Amino acid sequence: MPRVPFLGRLAWAEYLALFASLSLVFCEGFLRLITLCLPDPLIRFFYQQSKALFNALASTQTRSFRAKTKSVAESIAQTVDFADLCCIYGYETEEHIVQTKDGYLLGLHRLPYRRGEEAEYVNAGKNGTRKKVVYLHHGLLMNSEVWVCLTDEQRCLPFQLVERGYDVWLGNNRGNKYSKKSTRNSPASTDFWNFSIDEFAFYDIPDSIEYILEVTRQPSLSYIGFSQGTAQAFAALSVHPTLNQKVDVFVALAPAMSPAGLYNGIVDALMKASPQVVFLAFGRRSILSSTAMWQAILYPPIFVRIIDISLRMLFNWTGENISQHQKLAAYPHLYSFTSTKSVVHWFQIIRNKAFQMHDDEVGGPLAVGNNSRYYKPVRYPTRNIRSPIVLIYGGSDSLVDIGVMLRELPRRTTVREIPKYEHLDFLWASDVDELVFKHVFDALERYAGGQSTVEVPLRITGPETDSDGDQLSLSPDKKEQMERNAPSRRHLRTDSVNSTNGRFSPNNLTYGDQDWRVDPSKAPEDVDLDTLS
Repeated sequence: MPRVPFLGRLAWAEYLALFASLSLVFCEGFLRLITLCLPDPLIRFFYQQSKALFNALASTQTRSFRAKTKSVAESIAQTVDFADLCCIYGYETEEHIVQTKDGYLLGLHRLPYRRGEEAEYVNAGKNGTRKKVVYLHHGLLMNSEVWVCLTDEQRCLPFQLVERGYDVWLGNNRGNKYSKKSTRNSPASTDFWNFSIDEFAFYDIPDSIEYILEVTRQPSLSYIGFSQGTAQAFAALSVHPTLNQKVDVFVALAPAMSPAGLYNGIVDALMKASPQVVFLAFGRRSILSSTAMWQAILYPPIFVRIIDISLRMLFNWTGENISQHQKLAAYPHLYSFTSTKSVVHWFQIIRNKAFQMHDDEVGGPLAVGNNSRYYKPVRYPTRNIRSPIVLIYGGSDSLVDIGVMLRELPRRTTVREIPKYEHLDFLWASDVDELVFKHVFDALERYAGGQSTVEVPLRITGPETDSDGDQLSLSPDKKEQMERNAPSRRHLRTDSVNSTNGRFSPNNLTYGDQDWRVDPSKAPEDVDLDTLS
């Protein structure tokens, strides 16, 4: 008799939710099967009907706004390739393939030139222009396109890094749009999709970095990760000691290590009770693979609205910092393939409240893994990381528990908070260039010796205040009122409550193996002890 992985772990309401969820998954699969059998003219008919429905229900103001922003957003939304997205703004790209040690072929994208530099040789040969290398890595269910699908090049981090003189590389995880190939297994097989965060950490990240350094002939690079891209770096750096010598600074945007859970209580309880239920609902290959089909059928504003509703239900993200036309441009590039197993891995991490390796012992009723007395999933030893770490997180990001994260990281970790920022804001917010980029550029300048032209004073863990207690803006007339904080100092809020509610307090933080509050002489250089008194 097959084992039911969640038997005995759920309340009756959760069983009802499970039944409803599986019914929806089945219905979606049935509709998808029917849709795939429909002729193209009929599919175009449904698209036009969804467009007519939107126009009928939308207000005059909404339709007028969409008409004004249609050109830029649509050109980006309809572009289907990384290189073409960069061409919109006049940047030439290179495509590279790296083969991992376990046979996966990963696509890498490179932006080596400023506009007008295309005739130069960058990091190639004795006569080539030498540039510092920056590597960017995307998040869960994404690919490298999420970094460059912006409606304004000033808000595009890769483009701004290129203009500052960096040799910019962008990675892709196995299984996604640019890495759906292996020398050993076909994507049609279950074996191809048998990977989790462990494989990203043991193969994808170190092999990609090794390839980039070999091509550029540089001794090290700077790593910028977003969301799961930070988790992969945390894991990789913790288990590969020599990799730390090749990463001169690790900038973590919207860092992910041990999220508290989902905003939707029923879904959260269901997944925590048994992460294996994800396999039951989505199978053991790629997850949410039907997204691309629904995107092609639905009118873009309707697709955007569905994504917004889903993000609000699951994570309580409002998306208010991202403009509507940016969503219309970026959401078509939001999804890419990944394995169901990698999502299951995240739910194991959430359930056990530990940044652990994938637990393969979750099995039958007699499995050793069911008894914590005899078995404990292996945690990633993240305190062993030696590369400098700069965390830049959002004050309204439900996936970040900064207190929990800091307790698991080396004591020299630097923290920057962007108030009122949510997860996706670090990619596409309307003011991401003003609030986030300055911290990134400063980190590169400080740790990697890169050239930075940061002029706006840094704001650390929240808005600065003037002598009257009023919040200072970043407008030009206010800049001179703000004192530039030395980038070697970390300010921790003393009015924070404990980390159980997502905030952190200096009174419950221990960095490394020693509590430096007992002996201030042991405090790391980048901690401002004056703020802790």
